Amino acid sequence: MRNLEVKILGNGFGLPLPKYETEGAAGLDLFAATKEDIKILIPPSKAEMIPTGIAISVPPGYEAQIRPRSGLAAKNGVTVLNSPGTIDSDYRGEILVMLINHSKKDFEILRGMRIAQMVISKIEQFNLISVDELDTTDRGKDGFGSTGISIRKDE
Repeated sequence: MRNLEVKILGNGFGLPLPKYETEGAAGLDLFAATKEDIKILIPPSKAEMIPTGIAISVPPGYEAQIRPRSGLAAKNGVTVLNSPGTIDSDYRGEILVMLINHSKKDFEILRGMRIAQMVISKIEQFNLISVDELDTTDRGKDGFGSTGISIRKDE
């Protein structure tokens, strides 16, 4: 297992570092770094930026993806709006999580609440080359629903 440098910011003191909850977990849980005595309220159909109190140093050739926690979404209708959010290897600011409330009631974010998960993944950059034609495949230009149940209303 590799090391990842994490800087605890002022609002993150006293909170645990992101951690894998199980041995087989792909994502590290991120915690809300709100002020101790202040709740962040997310009304229905609204989004809020939630601080985590940490900054990280993602190595070149990697990214950190911010993804929803399935329990938060299933039990409360709250999920990550720009999922997955990407933390690039050259970003050194605080990780913020954009949560949206899809439920019909207000949702409160409390300090230390697990709000999202972070997955570190290897990436590769490509040089884009303009061409007149692409190689052919069996699928071709067939898009949405073409490999399973059709989503077209006329079929």
